[in-house]
Amino acid sequence: MTTSTPTNGSAMIRMRGIRKVYSMGRVEVEALRGIDLDIAVNQYIAVVGPSGSGKSTLMNLIGCLDTPSSGEYVLSGEAVAGLDRNRLAEIRNRYIGFVFQNFNLLPYASAQENVELPLLFGGVPTKERQERARGMLERVGLADRMDHKPTELSGGQMQRVAIARALVNRPAIILADEPTGNLDSTSGQGIVGLFEEMHASGQTIVMITHDKAVARFATRVVQIHDGQIVQDQNAAA
Repeated sequence: MTTSTPTNGSAMIRMRGIRKVYSMGRVEVEALRGIDLDIAVNQYIAVVGPSGSGKSTLMNLIGCLDTPSSGEYVLSGEAVAGLDRNRLAEIRNRYIGFVFQNFNLLPYASAQENVELPLLFGGVPTKERQERARGMLERVGLADRMDHKPTELSGGQMQRVAIARALVNRPAIILADEPTGNLDSTSGQGIVGLFEEMHASGQTIVMITHDKAVARFATRVVQIHDGQIVQDQNAAA
């Protein structure tokens, strides 16, 4: 295994000996088998691997959508491996912005209203909520699409709305799950370019992808196979 130790900042994410076992009746499936992983502030990481390799399970653990069966997970100095659902929800809202392959936008809400959602859940006052949502939509190039509903947007535009929504709460980490998976090549290139801009501005990005052409834009690539990290290296190595 080739290992690259983060050198461009303190470790925001620290995982040691992470295992995840799913029980299916009398059968136990070990999805992750002893993951050790550090992610530093302002790293742009692509996690790659074939279907069933464990990369989606790893994403769920990093994003506090699930908890490990054993091992240590420290996020921004807080041990999160054994926390309850309410505390995990608080941590997700505070630290992590999610970008999903299927966009996960509310179909009846405008682009601006979709971006406002995390702020609404966080109790942000209406005026500030609207201003921040508009600002984020301008940042992703959708200043002229704020009042459009998802059905009135292209796939690339919907993904930009999803990215604006992920950014609006000013999270420490953007966690993207196959963000170009449902897009044509032109739209996908636009989204990859946007991630590069986000990284250049100081954002920490963890992107789950099976597409090696997309992964090569990251500055570090972590490859998973059969629930283990088999390669971890800087993209330029």
